[in-house]
Amino acid sequence: MPRSLLLQAPAKLNLALSVGGPNAAGMHPISSWMVTVDFFDDLYIERLPAGSFSLFASVWHREALSQSDIEWPISRDLVQRAHAALESCVGRELPVKSRLEKRVPIGGGLGGGSSDAAAMLRGLNELFDLQLAPTQLCDVAATLGSDVPFLVEGGSALVSGIGEVIDPLGNPPALHATLIFPGVVCPTGLVYQEFDRSSQPILRDDRVRALAAQETLRADDPFNDLAAAAQRVAPAIADDMEEIASLVDLPVHVCGSGSSLFVVCSDPMHASAVAECVIARLKVPAVAVTTAAPPSAKPI
Repeated sequence: MPRSLLLQAPAKLNLALSVGGPNAAGMHPISSWMVTVDFFDDLYIERLPAGSFSLFASVWHREALSQSDIEWPISRDLVQRAHAALESCVGRELPVKSRLEKRVPIGGGLGGGSSDAAAMLRGLNELFDLQLAPTQLCDVAATLGSDVPFLVEGGSALVSGIGEVIDPLGNPPALHATLIFPGVVCPTGLVYQEFDRSSQPILRDDRVRALAAQETLRADDPFNDLAAAAQRVAPAIADDMEEIASLVDLPVHVCGSGSSLFVVCSDPMHASAVAECVIARLKVPAVAVTTAAPPSAKPI
């Protein structure tokens, strides 16, 4: 068994997101086509001797384009919660020292925290040779958040229920995009509250599946039922979307519940050109990405 691992925790895109009305517990059923991209947080974990206390640290990566305060209490840290949940699952302590270096913005609708939690589950499974199947890891992941089960394996999948039903589609189709990070706060809870106030939701599973079945994805194909609510919660997002669309002559889409945005591009050079244009002309952080499954853990 390796003693230390580096895991890369990818951001995800909702290429299609349909949201239903809340159930009795206040949870919203979804139907979504999710893919992971080659924009990662780095999670370093080291196995410690039996009886040691686990240690956790989170910092911004030196390459991070958009940074905010990392000062949440340990009880809300998804990496620590994933570690505790897996310890509970296997019924023994799994002492580690972990260091998370973040590139994916916090609260940007890209599933960064959820992906970090999924990476911790994958890493512990390998580091301690637990031999848990992906389905078992997904069961643990479902207790942590709606995006975490998909991000255990990533790639491309249809996701439904409240995130716990995963229909894998294999490696993601080749897709090039530009991620854009406006300096706007868009709390997920407020977006869902606004969605409930202003919408008569219909879960459009057929439309999501039809989009995922297409051979190619056009720039205007992605859709997101939360986009309008996100723009009402943070009106600056709508202004940014209009300005970016006018600049690059492409539709601009909201990532998840916001506030990050994305543009579907024709190839890697196009995506890089869009990112450079947004950075130069609008002074807004942006990065070119390509769909990719999470890389395997690397012994270090």
